[in-house]
Amino acid sequence: MIDFAACAAASPELNFQWSGNRCRITLTNTGDAPRRFGEVVLFAGTPGCPASTRFYGEGYSMLSQYQGTLERFESLTPYSDAGHYRLPGKEGFFSCYNLWLLFPAGEPVQLAGFSSCRRFSGKFHFNPERFEAVLELEQLELAPGETVELEEFFTASGSDRETLLAEFSARLAANHPRPGWNGPQPAGWCSWYSYGPEVTERDIFENLAAIRASLPELRFIQIDDGYQAKMGDWLTPHPNFPAGVRSLCERVREAGFEPALWVAPFIAEADSELFREHPEFFVRNEAGEPLSSGDCSFGGWRNGPWYMLDGSHPGACAWLREVFRVMRREWGCRYFKLDANVWGGFPFGRRHGAVTSVEAYRSGMAAIRDGAGEGAFILGCNAPMWPSLGCCDGMRVTGDINRNWKTFRMLAAECFRRNWQHGRLWLNDPDCAVLTNQNGSALTPAEFGFHAAHLLASGGLVLSGDKIPELDGAARDTLRRLIRQAGAPARFLDPEFRTAVAERDGRTLYFFFNPGDAGVDFLSPLRVRLAAHSACVIEK
Repeated sequence: MIDFAACAAASPELNFQWSGNRCRITLTNTGDAPRRFGEVVLFAGTPGCPASTRFYGEGYSMLSQYQGTLERFESLTPYSDAGHYRLPGKEGFFSCYNLWLLFPAGEPVQLAGFSSCRRFSGKFHFNPERFEAVLELEQLELAPGETVELEEFFTASGSDRETLLAEFSARLAANHPRPGWNGPQPAGWCSWYSYGPEVTERDIFENLAAIRASLPELRFIQIDDGYQAKMGDWLTPHPNFPAGVRSLCERVREAGFEPALWVAPFIAEADSELFREHPEFFVRNEAGEPLSSGDCSFGGWRNGPWYMLDGSHPGACAWLREVFRVMRREWGCRYFKLDANVWGGFPFGRRHGAVTSVEAYRSGMAAIRDGAGEGAFILGCNAPMWPSLGCCDGMRVTGDINRNWKTFRMLAAECFRRNWQHGRLWLNDPDCAVLTNQNGSALTPAEFGFHAAHLLASGGLVLSGDKIPELDGAARDTLRRLIRQAGAPARFLDPEFRTAVAERDGRTLYFFFNPGDAGVDFLSPLRVRLAAHSACVIEK
């Protein structure tokens, strides 16, 4: 096992103060001239276990997760930080962010992680021969004798992964308390997975009527991407919403439901009014001009390349406050799905303030919450994970759902590895329930059952992504069960995430998942036979 105290960097500039499993670290410029600090190595040494040792690592982005062995690195998703987002790594090393789990054969599991993220992003670089735990200070300048507090570090080992993650989450929550959403766990309907950006006012009203008639449990009506004129011009409606979004929100409330809005607050497209009138609000390149996201990272999935709002700019923060004030106070919306948030926290370009990208992002998020006001529900999506701690009431923990088996299987794998976060760091959002075939998809009833069991095991938010008028009675019953039994996340009993147990409403739920292509027998904790691509939930 790694003794991190013994692996602390031997540097007169770094000071380590251990208290049990956690370490407070400070950095001092001991020189006689100002100095800038980039990536600072805190701990380094040999992993002390075979190259075949399994690991799990978190990503900087919500869409990035990693697993494999010390000699074979796998991205759990198609969206790696280095490959998709072009975040820098270290040559000859694999890299993950903020959380690193090692599973040595026949030995205790070891967890290492950064249990705070106020200013700096934590990384782990590793290969079979060496590891480094580092913080990226982004050329932070310190005067002679100046000291800065770094992020808290946490490490623990034990026989049970879930117990270790519970201990770790307690430290994360202590450093970044949840914002305090006091309402019931939200449930609702989302327009995106049936209508995409072509959604119309009529589509919303048709589904609202069906929800009112047959599924009133879906309280929040989420109007997703497509209602706005341009990316960045969130208060200007698209022509598909001729009466305006304020009127639409009023109609939703008059029907007895609550409007919810999708917003991508940290991006703008080039021909948006926001970008044309306020280019100074955006992250700049070395020439002092707005930096296109396509020049440094992924340019965006629609109407790109995007430009990245600078949360350190006072004018940008004032604009964010006003947008969300209008949506809350004038439109009557208190549920906001914030997408593309990672573009507000990319460590690229120059910002207005002398701050890190983490600080700039958190400043922008504080402005959003200030504008949205008390009692708002803020859901992060495609967000920088650790920088969002304490900023979000809910967090998407998977990529986007799609109506095919490959996506069903992949999203379950992503979600289950983050089940431990639900109810501790935020309310997990496993993305929408899609329970009907559309546009030529050909999922089987068993595969839909696997998807529904995955959502139930997550314990997280329940939003339907189907066209509600087309749902049959069985699909409506499934949604009702998901909403009724949402709660504590399932606790997985095996390293492959195939069996799990959860306590809900005084009952015990046993979960069995078979994502494989052949049937399988489960012998514990109950005897179960499952066909390929299926799952079952037994309630006792």
